[in-house]
Amino acid sequence: MTNEFDFIARLRALATDPAARGLNDDAAVLEIGGQLLVVTHDMMIEGVHWLQGQDMADVAWKLVAVNLSDLAAKGARPIGIIVGQTIPDEEERFLSGLRDALRAFNVPLLGGDTVSAGQGRTALGLTALGSSVSGIVPGRDGAQPGDLLYITGPVGAAMMGFEALQAGTEDNSLAFRRPMPLLAEGAALAPHVSAMMDVSDGLLLDAWRLATTSGVTLAIDTAEVPLGAPEERRDDALRWGDDYQLLFTASPTAELPARAIPIGTVEEGEPPLLVDGIAIFEPEGLGYRH
Repeated sequence: MTNEFDFIARLRALATDPAARGLNDDAAVLEIGGQLLVVTHDMMIEGVHWLQGQDMADVAWKLVAVNLSDLAAKGARPIGIIVGQTIPDEEERFLSGLRDALRAFNVPLLGGDTVSAGQGRTALGLTALGSSVSGIVPGRDGAQPGDLLYITGPVGAAMMGFEALQAGTEDNSLAFRRPMPLLAEGAALAPHVSAMMDVSDGLLLDAWRLATTSGVTLAIDTAEVPLGAPEERRDDALRWGDDYQLLFTASPTAELPARAIPIGTVEEGEPPLLVDGIAIFEPEGLGYRH
């Protein structure tokens, strides 16, 4: 079975328009009428991205939030969303959560498509449209040797929330159920960073992606990474994902307008990652891969 990395590599031969950014980013960027339009699309599948039996209001919220997080990583302001879905069994709860998210993030629903799939897993997709706030749309490809590597906040809280839901309680599960895209932080940081993305599939795996796209080595001091999980779960938290913090590189002299924690440096070199001094050349075991 073809994995995500291999399939995307084959798609690159088809994605030749400059707006696609070589499929090395989380969004397409189009210049229209002197404005930069940012377009992203993510899908979620029952049993993969949410637990069977989970409240569909939370699922709808998360569907919106994860796509807006991609806009945040591009420093974009949301313009609207387009939703495609199989009709969920709990449609009223889904609509309730969707309404909550639209209000919370002040983003309009512009349209989409709905189908009835009968029995089977529910599949959801959402396209988010945004516009660059500063006129600068950072990608994954701009990290430079001498930069510092930063993250905006802790990792591991979503992992703990997922495990709480598995155990049958919603206590401390909010980070997994209803993540918050860092839209204001992304818009503020965009003019000051050299590369930026959100942490969706695990800090180490996403750092590997940023490093390979930029052609640099990211040297990470894992002890400096802030945690939303117990210390004994640090290794798991670095690989789990779903945290939607912003991971970015910037010059050591940059005056950052948002809170961020330095967790490493950008260096010249062969391995994409140096994790506590250990060279890592391949992405296996670093995080969630589809």
